[in-house]
Amino acid sequence: MTTMIGRSEAFQAILETIQSVAARRCCITITGETGTGKEMVARKIHECSDRADQVFVPVDCTTLTGQLFESQLFGHVRGSFTGAIENTLGFFRAANGGTIFLDEISEIPLELQAKLLRVLQENSVTPLGSTQIFPINVRVLCATNRDLRKMVDENEFRADLYYRLNVVNLQVPPLRQRPEDILPLARHFLQNLSRFYEEPEKILSPEAERVLLRYRWPGNVREMANAMERSYVLSKETVIQPAALP
Repeated sequence: MTTMIGRSEAFQAILETIQSVAARRCCITITGETGTGKEMVARKIHECSDRADQVFVPVDCTTLTGQLFESQLFGHVRGSFTGAIENTLGFFRAANGGTIFLDEISEIPLELQAKLLRVLQENSVTPLGSTQIFPINVRVLCATNRDLRKMVDENEFRADLYYRLNVVNLQVPPLRQRPEDILPLARHFLQNLSRFYEEPEKILSPEAERVLLRYRWPGNVREMANAMERSYVLSKETVIQPAALP
């Protein structure tokens, strides 16, 4: 089960939105800066939905270009292109009955967005090199750290796909805008590290806590996790001092 840590009003608003939309099948776009935990939010939506016992399939859209886009998302049949030595399902059919998470949706090339839109409209896929149509029942969640509305205005993203995906927009605020969550997150990561390394728990000194609260966290929660692991590993004492922080 995905654990989300925070006590700020912004964080509580995220949890409330998750509870409101989880039971629906509508597409959701999760926006926010890099490292804010957009995939964690997507996993939480899946776990709170009636699909929780089905598969959750994350897809990094930055890797999808050209022929690989169709093959990885929709599958292919043997012999459809050089190197296609066997039939494949593709991510959408693999996620049938569950949830697919399209991370960095903004990076899908414009010429390939129409193919994704057709799948979303028709709830079916046709593998590359095949004429057979396969119905699918998939909940679609996506995420981006870019402004899709601006990309539509600049003709970098299809308007029809934007409206299809952006039925609900869930924005994850950066860590600097929810300082109440900094120390709970830091303590959570230190507790996890203690279990991971099978060593006694370590805590932050008051001085180290003040350093964390003053810092702007440009890398957000991902940077926090990295900083806590570094301080845990480098601190020889059970109380972590500012010198051990990055």
